[in-house]
Amino acid sequence: MPASPTDTRRFDAAPVNLNTTLCNLPLTPPVVLDPATSVGEALRTIDLRDAEVAVIVDSASSVPLGIVTLRDALRCIVNEGCDLAGPIAAVMTGGLASLSADATVHQATVLMFRRGMRHLILTGADGQLFNVVTQGDLYGMQAADSASLANAILATRSIAALAAQTTAVRRFAARRLAEGSGAEALCEWISALNDLIALQAIDLVEGEFDLPYVPWCWIVFGSEGRLEQTLLTDQDNGIVFAAASSDEADDLRKKFLPFARAVNVALDVCGFPLCTGQIMASNPAWCLSLEEWKRQFGNWISVPEPQALLNASIFFDFRPLYGREDMVADLQQWLLRKVKGNAAFLRAMTVNALEQEPPLSWWRDFRLGGGKEFPHTLDLKGQGIRVFVDAVRILALAHGVAHTNTIERLRSTRQALGMPVEEVAAMAAAFYQIQRLRLQNQVSGEFPAAANRLDPDRLHQFDRQILKESLRQARTLQQRLRLDYLD
Repeated sequence: MPASPTDTRRFDAAPVNLNTTLCNLPLTPPVVLDPATSVGEALRTIDLRDAEVAVIVDSASSVPLGIVTLRDALRCIVNEGCDLAGPIAAVMTGGLASLSADATVHQATVLMFRRGMRHLILTGADGQLFNVVTQGDLYGMQAADSASLANAILATRSIAALAAQTTAVRRFAARRLAEGSGAEALCEWISALNDLIALQAIDLVEGEFDLPYVPWCWIVFGSEGRLEQTLLTDQDNGIVFAAASSDEADDLRKKFLPFARAVNVALDVCGFPLCTGQIMASNPAWCLSLEEWKRQFGNWISVPEPQALLNASIFFDFRPLYGREDMVADLQQWLLRKVKGNAAFLRAMTVNALEQEPPLSWWRDFRLGGGKEFPHTLDLKGQGIRVFVDAVRILALAHGVAHTNTIERLRSTRQALGMPVEEVAAMAAAFYQIQRLRLQNQVSGEFPAAANRLDPDRLHQFDRQILKESLRQARTLQQRLRLDYLD
């Protein structure tokens, strides 16, 4: 459960949420058995440890070979007359999916939902067993209705049926918000459920195409890349694929683009509008080989003109969604090496980030605008959330932090910046306070076109003061950025 803003000890210890790495979960050491262990001895060991599952591990390499649960073993004995003296390897379930212990709770949750798995083997960098994570370890952080909703999403067999689940996700979010769920947990679960919808859409569409037999991955950018989606979000996505030459890349792109267009249309039907800026995989500019992505990113870094900086603010918040995740990890590590220590680019990004200031006047009141269409309002996204996101992105890139989520980036850079725990906790609380107000606007649905606009005079005096303090935290973050990269 995420720490409260005032619980600085737990905040510094990286509270458990969907961005938590699996190796940091409080997991019980697994029951480990040799393949030659008898079925009877294995059952006794599992029972004595009061465990759900045992991992069968090769004694020479420490590589996991499979798992056996007490239920599976008993079913084998009852239905198949299993020999209790025989080796446990004969009844284990092998060939199971595994995940690196450095992966996140979000990745494990999505994988277990999609595969219908109750247990997931975690491995270290060397492929050796690290631990086992169960549904209880992960799903204990969510309500039963979100698990039911995830299962319903994965049971769909048509885009039309999947579109109905998007509506269900929004009803779920509205209900949880009314029940008092925090903005951090709610945004995480919206992003996780939206991921499942997108994955299911890609699965359904992919079967209609004969795609090239090369490594490829569907990438998501922007708020989806940061796991910070709210209820109103459009598409920001692309494709990366492997190609040995420019000619091969051109040929492969022609084969991927019809598939990408079909996925973009399917996502639009599912309630994720087509991006007006054409940041979608169906745009040839964003369906690129790995080397082309590196060259594109490199050009933006080398010549940080206004459009390049705008692109960087969207595209540099990316993560893999579907396909070969190692390709995206390669691109991310390349980007971090390219940007770290690049003073000219970081300075240009800082100048760009400081152009948008929090809407606070010098006499401690709000600075309002909105024109004739939305008079006497402020922009919660552009003048609030964006200020945090842009500033923290620069800090993360400067210090080689691989996280894309804004608050995880902030937590990961805290020590390098010499920031007190209390200051980071206050900034996180401020960020999620503004997100909460955005969600409330979106749930009300009163003025969809103004979902991010707010008239502060409509707030209770207490909430009004909290919003002021939240925006002051954003201004403090900008002041740090100015001192570090401009002065």
